[in-house]
Amino acid sequence: MPKFYARRRLSILAALTGLIASVGLFNGPTASAALPTPVSAATARTYLASLTVATEVRTGYDRDLFPTWITISGTCNTREYILKRDGSNVVVNSACTATSGSWYSVYDGATWTAASDVDIDHLVPLAEAWDSGARNWTTAQRQAFANDVTRPQLLAVTDNVNQSKGDQDPAEWMPPLSSYACTYVRAWVQVKYYYDLSVDSAEKSKLSSVLSGC
Repeated sequence: MPKFYARRRLSILAALTGLIASVGLFNGPTASAALPTPVSAATARTYLASLTVATEVRTGYDRDLFPTWITISGTCNTREYILKRDGSNVVVNSACTATSGSWYSVYDGATWTAASDVDIDHLVPLAEAWDSGARNWTTAQRQAFANDVTRPQLLAVTDNVNQSKGDQDPAEWMPPLSSYACTYVRAWVQVKYYYDLSVDSAEKSKLSSVLSGC
């Protein structure tokens, strides 16, 4: 049974707590993405060793089976919440739409001043999650995964870089900015472990290789 089942009711509470705790949320934090800090490399290696290794199964995947975006607080949906969290000097209107600000993309080191140039990446892509176990979840469980602002699963990045990533796993794609590799794989393993998702053999090999140097 996925580890998150018993904790689903806490997700919204955690998100609201984060909103209250982040004093600078509406004006944005620092210029770099505020992804929740992933587990350490040592913990990630332990988690990775416990993950099931299995062949991925794509049959039946449909992105609509992972509803996005949901309301997180007030008029703010998941995308708007992450834009505010990850941006600097972000100003929003009454609909929670970002009207100004800047966003530093940790994937490629670019900075953008238009929210339209920024995508919210699912670090573990929705299709990848489906392939590695989410096909057996309910729609509500997939919605929780697709809108998880508590784990290091969502972050604002350059749109075309996110599009180049697509649904690839670390064996197939890594952030162009190599200095982000350790953070990326630590986050990847943490999310997969929390949601009890499997890894394929090539994916596990790549994760192990990167983690060995972290």
